[in-house]
Amino acid sequence: MSSDPYRFLSPLFRRALARIDAGLVAGAIEATLPDGTLRRVGGHAPGPVAVVVLHRWRAMWRLARGGSAGWYEAWADGDWSSPDPVPLFDLFMRNAETLRSAARAGGVSRLLRRLAHRARRNDRPGARANIAAHYDLGNDFYREWLDPTLTYSSAIFDGRTGLVEAQHTKLTAILDRTATRPGDRILEIGCGWGSFARTASDAGRRVDAITLSTEQQRHVDALALTGVTVSLTDYRDVTGTYDAIASIEMVEAVGREYWPAYLDAIAVRLKPGGRAAIQYIAIAEPLFDAYARNVDFIQAHVFPGGMLLSEPRFRALAEARGLAWRDVRRFGLDYAETLRLWRQAFDKARADGRLPMIDDRFADLWRYYLMYCEGGFRGGGITVAQVTLVKA
Repeated sequence: MSSDPYRFLSPLFRRALARIDAGLVAGAIEATLPDGTLRRVGGHAPGPVAVVVLHRWRAMWRLARGGSAGWYEAWADGDWSSPDPVPLFDLFMRNAETLRSAARAGGVSRLLRRLAHRARRNDRPGARANIAAHYDLGNDFYREWLDPTLTYSSAIFDGRTGLVEAQHTKLTAILDRTATRPGDRILEIGCGWGSFARTASDAGRRVDAITLSTEQQRHVDALALTGVTVSLTDYRDVTGTYDAIASIEMVEAVGREYWPAYLDAIAVRLKPGGRAAIQYIAIAEPLFDAYARNVDFIQAHVFPGGMLLSEPRFRALAEARGLAWRDVRRFGLDYAETLRLWRQAFDKARADGRLPMIDDRFADLWRYYLMYCEGGFRGGGITVAQVTLVKA
């Protein structure tokens, strides 16, 4: 292992660990420090216990300068390791309010990351590029670890253990929220690989499905679903009116700057009395402002242009456009289980050599991403929900 150029700063990093210790009000970290000494961080109240080995003090430097993005970069370069990082990510989220700036980027690093993120804004060309960066990795890649319908959003388990059945429950719940009948016309904003369009088609609905992913369009087109059309169309460019709208975990790709435009599109395209069934991921309101000021691991390395919702702020924008906010259902732990099952399938595909055209570093990034998200949902600082927006 290479030497640690930051070891001379170890007294500073030990003080940083003391601040983390004070901020971990629930759960603990069993840490092995670079000199081999053991330290228990936190443990003031029951909660998850994470095991972390700090191989180099550089890991703490990267955490301080880069927040969650820097912490990932430290992991990727072998500065720290853990037999199971999920409890660590759970801890960071569970204690986010009391940890405050301990896991967020600071100084010049934060400024540079914010400038880079700003360059990925979701105007029309930017949205197309950002979607391509994540969803156009290849249908063969996603096919190996998603369920057979290629549903890339949280399932609803309702006591079920199988992912296929739980995804069907989620898709049916969205369709039920539209309150449509056979023959009615639904606009789907962000159609993924067509699992909701198939569900709606099987129930006799007509669906105009839109996406900005050429890979997704190609896949949905090949399904040749009755009553379904699919096009590469930005939600801002849709014309016509619809009996209902469905949008499943697409709004996270919109960006805060464009929430009004997204809701304008829904309000304009819905017929009077029509319903929009939305599934969205939100971060707890006390965490939102600090989250919005930083660039996290997912924004920096996985999903450029992404932004979780502030539910109260998004709701206020919806209601200002005459869209009544109805029947919220939150199911964050179901997303944690969905992610666990995806990672299980991802690991199996990787072990079998079925992940196409990716190197180990890329595969490690995606495994880290699945663990990071699972821990976040288990920690409760982020959740997934469905809501029905009703046009007056």
